[in-house]
Amino acid sequence: MDIFGNKSNARSKSGLNDLKPLADRMRPKSIDKFFGQEKVIGEGTPLRNAIENDKVTSLIFWGPPGTGKTTLGEVIACATNGQFVKFSAVTSGIKDVKQILTKARNYYQMSGRRTYVFIDEIHRFNKAQQDAFLPYVESGDIVLIGATTENPSFEVNSALLSRLRVFVLERLNDDALRKIFKNALIDKEFGLGLKEIGIEEPALDLMINASDGDARRGLTLLDETVRFVGEEKKITLELTQKVHQRGFAVYDKKGEEHFNIISALHKSLRGGDPDASLYWLARMLYGGEDPKYIIRRLIRFASEDIGLADPYALTLCLNAKESFLFLGSPEGELAIAQAVIYMACAPKSNSIYIAFKKAMTDADQKGSLPVPLWIRNAPTSLMKNLGYGKDYKYAHNYEEALTDQEYFPEDLSGTEYYKPKEVGREKGLSEYLAKFKEFRKKTKNQNKKENE
Repeated sequence: MDIFGNKSNARSKSGLNDLKPLADRMRPKSIDKFFGQEKVIGEGTPLRNAIENDKVTSLIFWGPPGTGKTTLGEVIACATNGQFVKFSAVTSGIKDVKQILTKARNYYQMSGRRTYVFIDEIHRFNKAQQDAFLPYVESGDIVLIGATTENPSFEVNSALLSRLRVFVLERLNDDALRKIFKNALIDKEFGLGLKEIGIEEPALDLMINASDGDARRGLTLLDETVRFVGEEKKITLELTQKVHQRGFAVYDKKGEEHFNIISALHKSLRGGDPDASLYWLARMLYGGEDPKYIIRRLIRFASEDIGLADPYALTLCLNAKESFLFLGSPEGELAIAQAVIYMACAPKSNSIYIAFKKAMTDADQKGSLPVPLWIRNAPTSLMKNLGYGKDYKYAHNYEEALTDQEYFPEDLSGTEYYKPKEVGREKGLSEYLAKFKEFRKKTKNQNKKENE
């Protein structure tokens, strides 16, 4: 009897293959058995031609987990005349690297055949370990095949990366996953060999969705589900749901996908799409992102991309922060969603961001320009005698609180940083500035005539 109350009908097999996970057993040994990634190894692609003609050069496979990076490395090894050496960057040190490379060079010099060195998780190698490969890759003594889930631009030394060709592997599509699962179910040599057991299409659809583009994850679910198939010899939707319970979205809080998704949220907000914004918010929360991190980014967005076009957006974000801290998760997440929808629909203006950036540039590049004497504070008699505060015009003593007083250092006189947009509440600020500039211009002309 199994955990669901069904009679267990798990298939008994013999041999070492039984001890290996289904995903590992089902790795194809040839390109013809490899499903998916047609853009990379489909008919007529450069890599496909290189494999078939035994002219593969050093390369890196970059993509999410379970998309076939390791499998492709093994396929290349099976299809070529060189020897294949596989090791992991997690468990191998610089000593192991140098030992392998020395043997590979000797093998090449003696036989004229190269060694295909496959490195899983190459991004985990430090700079010294990566540098050790440079002379061997450059001389052609080895063909380096790296696999990584991280962006090579950030994780692989530029000197080594310039000598490698990067192939991007994408999440497996539904058609590829469907073929992989059905093949694993009936394959007698390496798979489950269960032609007598059928699978309902809704159950297969659930496995595909649960895989999230990762064949390894889906094959694990298939393997586990088969263990609890009852006498009806059918993988049903209900059984698959019980085994699966809940999947986990692809989301690495410290990796590239983290930055991809927060970027997607920002750009959806900036583009005024509340539905897409909600989706990316949900992806982050579902993936385990800290809601406080999301709120911090929203607060920044409220100032950078909405600004004075709708100042209430910043207030709403701060309220969302307080609401979440008070309620916690998941209740407080609704306040975050409220802020996201509001900001997506709010008028957009980056005028504050641009103005502040220009002002910071001047502060950095123009040095410590002196404060004009007339707007300096004069708390002592000595300061007054030196002219501090002299001729200062108190704005409240003038009509509409407007004066022709200069507030900039002399070198920056007439500088304009802030240019409001004609959207939302910023329209009012635009009208004020137009009035302010017109007053300044008129007063300046009057003063010029009087001085003449």
